[in-house]
Amino acid sequence: MKISVLTGGGDAPGLNAYLKAITFKAIDSGYEVYGFLDGWKGVLENKYIKLDKDLVYREYFHGGTLLGSSRTNPAKNEETINKAINNFKATGFDVLIAIGGEDTMGASSKMYKAGIPVIGLPKTIDYDLYGTDFTVGFHTAVDIVRDSIEKLITTAKSHHRVLVVEVMGRHAGWIALYGGLAGGANYIIIPEFPLDLNDLLRVIRDRYNRGDTYAIVVVAEGVELGNVNKEVVDEYGHVKLGGVGEQLAKIIEKETGITTRSINLGHLQRGGPANSIDRIYPLKLGYHAIELVKNKEFGKMLALKGNEIIKIDLSEVEGKIKTVDSNLYQFAKSFFY
Repeated sequence: MKISVLTGGGDAPGLNAYLKAITFKAIDSGYEVYGFLDGWKGVLENKYIKLDKDLVYREYFHGGTLLGSSRTNPAKNEETINKAINNFKATGFDVLIAIGGEDTMGASSKMYKAGIPVIGLPKTIDYDLYGTDFTVGFHTAVDIVRDSIEKLITTAKSHHRVLVVEVMGRHAGWIALYGGLAGGANYIIIPEFPLDLNDLLRVIRDRYNRGDTYAIVVVAEGVELGNVNKEVVDEYGHVKLGGVGEQLAKIIEKETGITTRSINLGHLQRGGPANSIDRIYPLKLGYHAIELVKNKEFGKMLALKGNEIIKIDLSEVEGKIKTVDSNLYQFAKSFFY
């Protein structure tokens, strides 16, 4: 049997752990493993390499993905769908394991319906993939945000400034919420709930009035403040975000008179080696993906519910987003101080 795998969408720490698990288990099961280069783009351009234990072991310790990635959408139109199907059939591969987030899983669901035997594995630092309690990259991204906040606190205190830290999160504020809470941020703003500017300014003023002459405000990139450029989109129709932190910093400084600066952590959140969680769980999920291959259980995505590995239909994931609910955000607001 010939197994193929791809990594789609934005890269994330821990992707190479998936590739290690898939390759080791597949080879031990007597299968061959191939990797499409740069996500679905590799399928459309018929570009792939053979994977072996030596290669995936060497890359296991590094961040990113040895296969490369892209935001190419194979289900963009009928032409790309047919091209992907024809190219895949021509390879002689028996299955495609697609590793990715909401867009990659949505495209995988469509391609499965179109005739490609697909199995999905969860990956997104945004943690907004429906149906799973784990997505590779999220926990490492939270660690990076926490570490950045702890470093920024020292300079904010030294210069008596407000620092606005912009983090990733298009539709969901999981990174902002967890990273902000872990790092001791004084205020967190996420896309799920409208900004209460008066409350934000109150918290900042209260801090300065009692002698705590600095503040760290964390904001997810998807928060809308108005006047954001919404013209540039990717192949999935998503606006290319960025800049909300800078806008918010200007508003805070204007309203309070306090020197305010913004920092966009950007791709730092995707970079570097994975932490332990983002290594262990993809090893487990990648290993179990080969069991689905053996049983020809296609059209499924493996997920975690608690510590239990489950399988759900790709169609259940398609078009859905996991967001922060009001109870969790109210809990977080208890620590805005």
